[in-house]
Amino acid sequence: MQKLIEKAGILIEALPYIKKFSGKTIVIKYGGSAMTDEDLKEKFALDVILMKYVGINPVIVHGGGPQIGKTMERLGKKPVFVHGQRVTDKETMDIVEMVLGGKINKEIVSFINKHGGRAVGLTGKDGGMITARKIRLKGADLGLVGEVKSVDASIILSVMEQGFIPVIAPMGIGDDSQTYNINADSAAGAIAGALKAEKLLLLTDVKGILNKKGRLIPTLSKKEVESLIKKKIIKSGMLPKVASCFTALKGSVKKTHIIDGRVPHALLLEIFTDKGVGTEIVAK
Repeated sequence: MQKLIEKAGILIEALPYIKKFSGKTIVIKYGGSAMTDEDLKEKFALDVILMKYVGINPVIVHGGGPQIGKTMERLGKKPVFVHGQRVTDKETMDIVEMVLGGKINKEIVSFINKHGGRAVGLTGKDGGMITARKIRLKGADLGLVGEVKSVDASIILSVMEQGFIPVIAPMGIGDDSQTYNINADSAAGAIAGALKAEKLLLLTDVKGILNKKGRLIPTLSKKEVESLIKKKIIKSGMLPKVASCFTALKGSVKKTHIIDGRVPHALLLEIFTDKGVGTEIVAK
């Protein structure tokens, strides 16, 4: 009986959050261990389906860097990185499209559908959703690596209106008609801003943003994040994630969160509990 009472308590704790977020859009950047661990993949799918059933509109933007690297190596092509970004020639872009837009995207869609959800796979190229421009670095050519120039959210909204969960691979089309590989964090931030989403959730393989003593910082303002960047407390792989949060906040997203995707049911813990998990970044 006590366990049943505890379960009722959990539902009661979730109730105000269900009321608050019903009808709202939440963009989720899906990556890291949550995408590769079989148990976490199942829990992620169930979390997303539950969100949909209680009236939330989840939009998933996924990465796939490790899977792209493994496929390249199997095909005898060695991955090359400059400043942490994959150099993407035409042959590599073909592999990116095959892995991101094909294998990974369809696996996520199938997994959600298998567990009772209704998902539809898209790429940023579909319907001209993401217009991209080539990233130019001094002294280096990354090839077909792009950044988001603009987002037309109409195809995403159309899919959502039909009751489906959009699952988006981060690619875009340039003014030169070339396909560009886009960082998934950056794409998620831009899509969240274009949708004016309630929240942006970035799944990572760390607890969140840590202070210099290695302790989790639960909440940060944009100004505080900028200070931590200057002090080099926030650096390397966390930089694209906070940049994504800034893009989303600029687009009128209310709150952004960097959360630990290694925690089972991290999405539900962040959205439906009082404490949440990870680090929340807000405009002020």
